[in-house]
Amino acid sequence: MHTIPHRSGRFCDCRRGRTLLHMVIGPSFDSVLASAQTGAEWAWEVLYHDLAGQVLGYLRSRGASDPEDRLGDVFLQLARNIGTFKGDEAAFRSWVFMVAHHRLIDERRKRSRHREHLIGEDQELDAISDPRQSAEAEAMTDLATRDIRQSLKGLSHDQRDVLTLRIIGGLTVTEIAHILRKRPGAVKALQRRGLNALRKELAKDVPL
Repeated sequence: MHTIPHRSGRFCDCRRGRTLLHMVIGPSFDSVLASAQTGAEWAWEVLYHDLAGQVLGYLRSRGASDPEDRLGDVFLQLARNIGTFKGDEAAFRSWVFMVAHHRLIDERRKRSRHREHLIGEDQELDAISDPRQSAEAEAMTDLATRDIRQSLKGLSHDQRDVLTLRIIGGLTVTEIAHILRKRPGAVKALQRRGLNALRKELAKDVPL
């Protein structure tokens, strides 16, 4: 029976936009990865435990229509391709979030094609004006994620991508630049502008 390795982490607060627990496997990562690549169930449990919560939070905060399904898609792709992965834990986490980001892009493209189809059939207003759909989605989303999505609502698409990968994913500027295919300087600028916009928005909610 294999003993699941100890994990450490740093504490951040997701619900207030500044906290989330980013777990770190640490020195045992190489052993966990090698075992996962051979299909060891215990190793996949470690990877899922350490990453699923953050990836799910990222998918929710970026508006995935069914975050749990998308999370399953992400881990299915990891299972298919993990044998080709080479790198340390930081590189692995970056790779996982890149997979999640690509799943979001695929979903957005499908949504866009579907909207075009609805417009062609004059059904767009029916799809948009049904309040039950948005109410159900709201009820299925936990309070913490709703707070994050609300705070990010006024930002540009790129700013939201950068800040969610930073706040929820705990990724570095370099890792985010690789995922979004942008220069690190551009990512820093998006982060700075996004944070400035968030501060102004949050300041409006502070009682005088």
